[in-house]
Amino acid sequence: MKLTLLIIFCLCMVLISISIGALHIPLPNVISAMLGRGSDIHVTIIQDLRLPRTVLALTIGAGLGASGAALQGYTRNPLADPGILGFSAVAALGAVVALYFGWYALVTPAALLGAGLGALLILAMAGRRKGASVLILAGVGIGALATALTGLIMNFAPNPWALSEIVYWLMGSLRNATKDGAILCGLLTLLGLGFLFFTGRDLRTLSLGEDTARSLGVSLGKVRLLLVIGVALCVGSGVAIAGAIGFIGLFVPHIMRGIFGADPARLIPLSALGGAGFLTFADILTRVLSGQGTVIYLGILTALIGAPFFIWIAAREGRA
Repeated sequence: MKLTLLIIFCLCMVLISISIGALHIPLPNVISAMLGRGSDIHVTIIQDLRLPRTVLALTIGAGLGASGAALQGYTRNPLADPGILGFSAVAALGAVVALYFGWYALVTPAALLGAGLGALLILAMAGRRKGASVLILAGVGIGALATALTGLIMNFAPNPWALSEIVYWLMGSLRNATKDGAILCGLLTLLGLGFLFFTGRDLRTLSLGEDTARSLGVSLGKVRLLLVIGVALCVGSGVAIAGAIGFIGLFVPHIMRGIFGADPARLIPLSALGGAGFLTFADILTRVLSGQGTVIYLGILTALIGAPFFIWIAAREGRA
């Protein structure tokens, strides 16, 4: 019953996301336009604008939700989220470098390259040690360095317009969604989700402790490799297309854990589904709340929702 309600929630968010906009399109016409039927203007609006935006919200949300659930299972810490490994920061650094030099066509490849290099650096720094603490320390260090370099680049921005482009991009938005971007992000996220889903059973065993998991035949090195690759693909592709969007990977798995239980093998796909629905809902809110000349950015809205939730979790854990 709970899973059915979650699926219904996601489907409702999809239909609302495709229907809502400056031009109201009745639901029957929306479905017809999705099939390539009806008036040309409806088909253009739905297939070229709203459908790619909705697909991006679903895929990015799914990637962030699953990444957060996998990391929380690996570290056995409900406060962990995809940002803990620094992938958002290094992907953003790659995109900011491209924006700084005016290489607008290379923003997406640069962000993907940044995420890939971040993954290689984290694995290299962690070395042969299999503990989660080493991986986290490597990720935090690389993320902090990437954030500092991003600030340095912004400090040397050649003009206010270049700086504003960087700042607006870092806020995160799906306003410029395209079919090509949705396809690229969807393929990379699906690949990343495959890696993360594959770690589910091992993460379930790892919840008993690293020594116990190792004695039961779990290869912690393999789990770490699959986890880093999966998170890099999911987070890197999202940042490359839509900019920095945070906190989805923190509170969505926490909510799913409270509803469905803490088994990582189930929690990862459920968090992917919950993340997809929630980010689509958040994107709908940005369109509803944005007025004439005033744009609410998606990354800002998710931070406004997620930060108080993070504080509440931290306070509750502190009292436990």
